[in-house]
Formats: sequence, C-alpha cells, structure tokens
Amino acid sequence: MITVLLIIIYLSFISLGLPDTLLGSSWPVMQQELGVPLSYAGIASMVISGGTILSSFFSGFVIKLFGTGKVMVFSVFLTAAALLGIAFTPNFMILCLLGIPLGLGGGAVDAALNNFVAIHFKARHMSWLHCFWGIGASSGPIILSLFLAKENGWKWGYGTVGGIQFVLVAILFLSLPLWKIVEKEENNLGLSKKLNNEEMDQTSSRPRSMKLAEVFRLKSAKATMITFFTYCAVEVTVGLWGSTYFVHVRGIEVNTAAKWISFYYMGITVGRFVSGLLTVKVNNKNMIRMGEIISATGIMMMLLPLSNIFLMTGLILTGLGFAPIYPCMLHETPKRFGKDLSQQVMGMQMAIAYTGNTLVPPLFGLVAQYISIGWYPGFLLFFMVIMIVAAEVLNLNINIRKIVIK
Repeated sequence: MITVLLIIIYLSFISLGLPDTLLGSSWPVMQQELGVPLSYAGIASMVISGGTILSSFFSGFVIKLFGTGKVMVFSVFLTAAALLGIAFTPNFMILCLLGIPLGLGGGAVDAALNNFVAIHFKARHMSWLHCFWGIGASSGPIILSLFLAKENGWKWGYGTVGGIQFVLVAILFLSLPLWKIVEKEENNLGLSKKLNNEEMDQTSSRPRSMKLAEVFRLKSAKATMITFFTYCAVEVTVGLWGSTYFVHVRGIEVNTAAKWISFYYMGITVGRFVSGLLTVKVNNKNMIRMGEIISATGIMMMLLPLSNIFLMTGLILTGLGFAPIYPCMLHETPKRFGKDLSQQVMGMQMAIAYTGNTLVPPLFGLVAQYISIGWYPGFLLFFMVIMIVAAEVLNLNINIRKIVIK
C-alpha cells in the first residue's frame, strides 16, 4: 500500500513540474499571437508566483482541515482546469486570470507533498522527489516543441499538458482511500508525538517561538536570505527568458530553443539525483560551492560569443550546477541556526525564495523590453555573483560563531 502511494506521489511531482516551464518555452510564439510586449511574460509569471505564495502560506491550515489526499485532488484539478483554459485563451488578460488558479494549485501540491514525504518517508525520497519535479519540468518544453511549428501550436501544447493533469486527477481521486488509511495509522500510532520526542532528543534546547522581525535580526539571517533570493531569482529567470534570448539574439529556431530549455531542466534533474548520492561523501557546504562553480561557468559560456554547441553546453552546465544548491541550503538550516529555530527560519527562507521567483524575472522583462534581451547572460551572472558572495559571507559568519562558542 505504501509503495503504491509513493509511486502516486512521484507521479504528482512530475505533474507539478510540467506546467512550470511552459510559459518560458512558449512565450516567443505566445507574445506575437497575443499581441503584447515582450516584457509581459514577467507579469504572467508574477501572477502565477503570487498564487503559489498565497496557497503555500495557507496550506498548513487547509491540509489540517481537509487532509492531504483531498487537497491534492482539488489542487491538481485547479492546475488542469487552468492549463486547459489557457489553451483557449483569447487574450493576455484571460491568461493572467487563469494564472491565479494555476499558481494556487501548484503551491498547494508542493507544500502538501513535501510535508507528507518529510513525515512518512526517509530523506532519500525527498531528494528523489525533486528529481521527479525535474522530469516534469524537462518534459514540458519537449511536449511543446512537438506542436510549436504548427498553427496555434502553443495552445495544443498547453491543452495536452492539461489533459495529462486531468488523468492524474482521476488517479489521485481513486487513491483517496490510501491517503486516509495512512493518516489514520499515523493518528493511531501517535506518530506526531514520536517525532516530537525524537526531535527533542536530538537537540539540547527546546523549540522557541520568535517574531518575524526577531528572526530577521538573527546572526547570518540576512546573508542566508540574500542567498535564497538570488538563487531562485536566477534559476527561474534562466528558464523563463532563455528561449526568448536564444530565438531573438542567437537566431535559434523556436522549437529548438524549447528543446534546449528542457536540457537545462534535465541538467537540474540528473544533477539532483547524482548530488543525492554524493552527499554521502561530500558535505553540504562543499556541494553548494561545487554547484556555484559549475553554474557560474555555464553562464559565462552563454555570455561569450561562441558557437551554438557551447551555448547549449553552457545552459546544461548551468542546470547541473544549480542541482545541489537549493536542497543543500535547506538541509543546512538546522546546523546553521539550531534545531530550536530551524522551522521558523525555514519558513522565512521559503518566503524569500518565492519572492525572488516573483520579482526578478519580471525585472529582466523590463530590461529586455527597454534596453536589450542581449543582457540576459550578464543579468544572470550579476545575480550569480551576489549569491556566491552572500553564501561565503554566511559560511564565514558560521565559522566565526563556532570559534567563539569553542
């Protein structure tokens, strides 16, 4: 039973990744057909991210009220309906309106599954869960590329992904009894109490409650927030605007550019699987540094006026480098701030990460419209440098604190 449920969870995370890359891959064509400025992709992305932030914020209350299974069914239904609606959208305003349920559904699925897996499964499943997100994110542009050469091809692509989501809705609906059984067993066994006792045994101090302003004033809090903000800003900007840059600046065909974006997400996916194995030998701090070096190298390859082979290689390297950064930063949180404060710091980190997703891609949209889309690699490198500096400042602060404690 638990194995079947785990398979369904993995499938759900594939579906979570599928819509995430559709907008950036299809925008070069969508923009022309909808008759809007180039920068409007940032507006649509901001609307979707806003829905994700909102649903993530209230997910704990909603899941507690209705249960994980029901929230999953309704959330995936929201994303499926939104995607199908986008396939028939007549203008940009309707696209933005449909972006609201798309974001709401995606954020709830993300929060629900991460929490469920964290409670019921071992750590390796959490790493592999995000690999399956990468499979979905990589598959989205590939599906689109099959239709983009045709008239209204992007609409067929969105409709196909929406249909896949509706199949998952049916599977999740049929799996509702499994979710109820697992949650019932959790209550009967008192799993929550057991986990709390284990957590208290692993830390020398009791969990504390702090106000948001107090959390921001923690030593090293600013550095870690800048790191999360800039990482997520760069990761999303690469995927959202890469296809447009390749088409308008480097002269790549639209369907080829969409395939290249899928290679970027494949790099993240394969990299996360491999990095999950490497963490047995390499600590999180060095995994983050290794990822930063690889991704910065990839961005610099895209910056140089080299052949298309080097351009594609740079894009793949950027994805491979990004793979270990985010999960390793999350995993370091209890070590850096103490287990008594890790939950509050973790929540703030996620909020800052979503803020980076929301604000920076639209910012580059303005740069692309009013200055030049050619600034794409330089824009990425700018935020990448800030992230590397902030990460090293964070490491330095942690090392100093350890010396003081000793």
